[in-house]
Amino acid sequence: MSAPRERPPEHVCAAFGVRAADAEPMPGGLAWRCGAVVLKPVTDRARAMFVARVLERVDVPGLRVARPIRATDGRWILAGWAANRYVTGSTEQGRFDEVVLAAVRLSQAAVGLPRPSYRVPEDDVDAIADRVAWGEREVPLDETKGGRWFEILAAARRPMRQPDQVVHGDLFGTVLFDGDAAPGIVDFSPYYRPAEWGAAVVAVDALAWGGADIELLHRWAHLPEWPQMLLRAMLFRLAANALNPKSTKAALDGLRAAAREVSEFV
Repeated sequence: MSAPRERPPEHVCAAFGVRAADAEPMPGGLAWRCGAVVLKPVTDRARAMFVARVLERVDVPGLRVARPIRATDGRWILAGWAANRYVTGSTEQGRFDEVVLAAVRLSQAAVGLPRPSYRVPEDDVDAIADRVAWGEREVPLDETKGGRWFEILAAARRPMRQPDQVVHGDLFGTVLFDGDAAPGIVDFSPYYRPAEWGAAVVAVDALAWGGADIELLHRWAHLPEWPQMLLRAMLFRLAANALNPKSTKAALDGLRAAAREVSEFV
């Protein structure tokens, strides 16, 4: 039996301009909604501060961004809680191109942001997989969990010219849609890679787990160094799956299918 979800304390709610009595649990996580405000507990303060600065600064035409809210004393985080504006909508399958476009627009808006300086835990699977995909680290990868496909595709890596910058590396399945309203962005997963890499991760995820086909890759082939971006994104997901002790057969099946498509494209 899981422990009950922690409610935001009254003094925290008051500091962010809402009433504790209005707090309602949001599905799929630890956040609470109080009208137009979402409160969520913070587990990594440094990362949360960086994300708050990003979401405050990015100005993205065509996207609804969940802006962070400061407490009455000006802080982003109070007693282990942070707040954002509530963004309406839900995730929807099949809107792949809109999510890719959201990634492109976010990257354009993030040009010039400082490199993340917070420390990532040594055992962070995604952080390790990111470095492995870009040839910055070598670790053994289980061949039965994606390591074999990684080995095959890694031989196609070529030097890239685009500079690194702050990008959102996990948009697929997190963008919110609400009728004709602009897509909604409620969080930011920071990575420091070339601009179009975030869009390539979306495309790979859509192939692996969303039911997209190779035409999605062709529709975005005008992006700079797109084949190599896709390759790095594919290697990233394969490495993460191979390193994750909780990875599933279904996830691997999707990655294998995506790897076959990407191998033809690059």
